[in-house]
Amino acid sequence: MILDEAGPLALGSRLRRLSERLTEDAASIYKAYQTELKPKWFPVFYVLSGHGTMPVTTLAAEIGHSHPSVSKIVREMLVADLVKQHSDPHDGRRNLVGLSAKGIDLSLKISDQYTDVQEALLSLFDQTRHNVWKALIEFEYMLEQQSLPERVLACRKRRESPQVRVIPYIPEYRSDFKRLNSQWISTYFIMEALDHQVLDHPESYIIDRGGHILVALYKEQAVGVCALIPLESSEYDFELAKMGVAPEVRGLGIGWKLGRAIIEKAKALGARSLYLESNTVLEPAIALYRKLGFKKINGGPSPYKRSNIQMALTLVSSDAPPE
Repeated sequence: MILDEAGPLALGSRLRRLSERLTEDAASIYKAYQTELKPKWFPVFYVLSGHGTMPVTTLAAEIGHSHPSVSKIVREMLVADLVKQHSDPHDGRRNLVGLSAKGIDLSLKISDQYTDVQEALLSLFDQTRHNVWKALIEFEYMLEQQSLPERVLACRKRRESPQVRVIPYIPEYRSDFKRLNSQWISTYFIMEALDHQVLDHPESYIIDRGGHILVALYKEQAVGVCALIPLESSEYDFELAKMGVAPEVRGLGIGWKLGRAIIEKAKALGARSLYLESNTVLEPAIALYRKLGFKKINGGPSPYKRSNIQMALTLVSSDAPPE
């Protein structure tokens, strides 16, 4: 079978197939016991059987389903006369859901079916090498700690990170420096006059003034840039500026590599502190700066309209002995 060949890659398909089979089996069991219940109604029915009336919001939280899906099930069960609704006496804006007389009668009659199903499943678990119920509980817990997409992207990062290298800027990457910065600025803000000046002439505005630019290459393509700009008449030595990473390669740790490399470059130049400006709407960037060690400060006026946060990083303690 092709799903066997696919192995763990087909986990979703295998679980879906198993779910469909169990749903069909459950319908057959309900029919055998003459139980007027659909398999998809069971979680709602079971919770209401043991907990009485409650709002749909609470009911959805109890069974881990979305509010719309539970509302749909409740409507279907209303038609089947298994549940009833009435206004909350303490809050007329919401309705409470509970079992109807027919639903309560069914909850009393279904106990034998529960006993037989429970015994059959426990016997099935005993005949398997691995207890699937316990495994599912553990599996769901692990996914709550870190989702599958997060785990997959972490694997991608480990596999592809070695293909990323950071090099000094050369004029060949002038268009990449502009492209990577214009991309994120235009996405969230409006390009300002100073942006055009710096991005159009990085050599005269950064390099020629004693600054530096680093370029991150992935598969030999420029995918990230970051600048170190000297600050005159300031308590900080350099500004970390114009950091941009191509959206298609985010998640590979390129921003972290660029940040670490630019900090090491500043240290090599004898810098004692770094400064940067950003905007709090750029949450991933702010998180990266904090991870790199930057802390929020109350700085002076900014030349950029979009700036609403200033941060600094101390590289050398002010009371450290001179070398």
